[in-house]
Amino acid sequence: MRVRPLILAMLVARAASAEAPDTTSSVTGASVSGIVRDSVARAPLSGAVVQLVAADNPARFGRTANTDSLGRFVFNDVPDGSYTLGFFHPMLDSLGVEAPLKGVSVAGQRSVETELAIPSPARLHSAICGKPAKGDSSALIVGVVRDAVTGTPAPGVTVSGEWVEFSFRKSGVQRRVPRLVATTSDNGWFAMCNVPSAGTVALIASKGADSTDLIELQVPAGGLLRRELFLGQQHTVVASTGSEPLSPFALPPRRVHLGAGTISGTVYASAGGRPLINAWVGITDGPETRTDDHGDWTITNAPAGTRMLEVRALGFYPDRRLVDVLEGAPRVRIGLATLQSVLDTVRVSATRLTSRDRSGFIERVRTGPGRYITAGQIAKRPATFASDLFRTISGLKIGFASDTLSSDMIIAVSPDDMRTTDRRILMRGIAGDWCAPVVYLDGLAQPGLGADEIDAWLDPKAIEGIEIYSEATVPTQFQKWRGGCGSIMIWKKR
Repeated sequence: MRVRPLILAMLVARAASAEAPDTTSSVTGASVSGIVRDSVARAPLSGAVVQLVAADNPARFGRTANTDSLGRFVFNDVPDGSYTLGFFHPMLDSLGVEAPLKGVSVAGQRSVETELAIPSPARLHSAICGKPAKGDSSALIVGVVRDAVTGTPAPGVTVSGEWVEFSFRKSGVQRRVPRLVATTSDNGWFAMCNVPSAGTVALIASKGADSTDLIELQVPAGGLLRRELFLGQQHTVVASTGSEPLSPFALPPRRVHLGAGTISGTVYASAGGRPLINAWVGITDGPETRTDDHGDWTITNAPAGTRMLEVRALGFYPDRRLVDVLEGAPRVRIGLATLQSVLDTVRVSATRLTSRDRSGFIERVRTGPGRYITAGQIAKRPATFASDLFRTISGLKIGFASDTLSSDMIIAVSPDDMRTTDRRILMRGIAGDWCAPVVYLDGLAQPGLGADEIDAWLDPKAIEGIEIYSEATVPTQFQKWRGGCGSIMIWKKR
């Protein structure tokens, strides 16, 4: 995909001298205008540096223009002749390609309109990974890894990716976790081919003691994902037990982050835009805070680099997203949807035969490997709050952050984590330690859902049934990355 590098080098040299007086400014002629498009995002490309040079001798004639917010550019007073047109943009660097140059002819002082574009995902895939076989729908992940402090490209960084694949065989459902590994080049660029399209991939970049978090990326259906990663410094103090540290299906090692930065933002309700007060905001495996009366929050000791940010507020669906903790990073605005509005988007269509058990709960009670509490059993239990139903179940308890020190991925716990608020439903893990299971409500995963939130949303009388599974017995449809502690399903009455 690297086209005519000699002329591009001349264009770069011309850009370096862009401040020199333009000796051709007195020449009258035609205009050369057009649009630069981002074929990956299918949108105009703003902020691109477009250059027009004489085809026979770039040093004889050269102009530079920047595209506006609509991707438009224009060169005025261009004399008749043959020219070469090209552009530069940081996105080209992260894709690891150079945009093809385009020939332009001006004759009779007639104006010329043209288009430039970043190569399409299909062309990028063929150029980087080779021409795909017929029927191949695999995707491509590309990007640049940079140092979180200096912003410079980081060479020799290992970028690893994993995802889950299920195979349906006569013997049952089999699960495997394929893994791909790439190493960044001298300019920090990496590419990962043969990634499943329209799926979730767990990615981590590491070099020695420096690392990003294990981040979750949604690969678009278009088959190309571009993401810059920022490497922050951390130190691993406890080795993992048996599995690779990358695997989201095994307990990761504990880590202490050495680099620190500041990240801030606002949490608000998506419907209406009102600020959410006292919402919980935290970096995965890192510090946390609460929003103030204006919905604003700041974490001053956040580990530098690419991290996962989690946000929860009472009555709202949790949010989990990628953030880059860097100096001068923009504020993060997060709109939360109410739990009811999220669940209202889930519609179940069934015949009369299956409508009695739309969730499959009754069938799993009969044949499943978990533990189950039916509506009849709930009615007989003296439960004032929904969380009371879990107090008398073997292997479960209501606890706090301090109860999960042996299974959490940070070795230090702040005084705030030792408080007796923000109650959790805890499960006895495989190693015998207390850990926090993934909680599902009507089949929808609720990351980080606490006991207080369950009590606020659910009346025990409104619960149709509860399913409890250890990590080893969770049904495939309820297996969740980074769960590592089993799952609890709560079904409401219809």
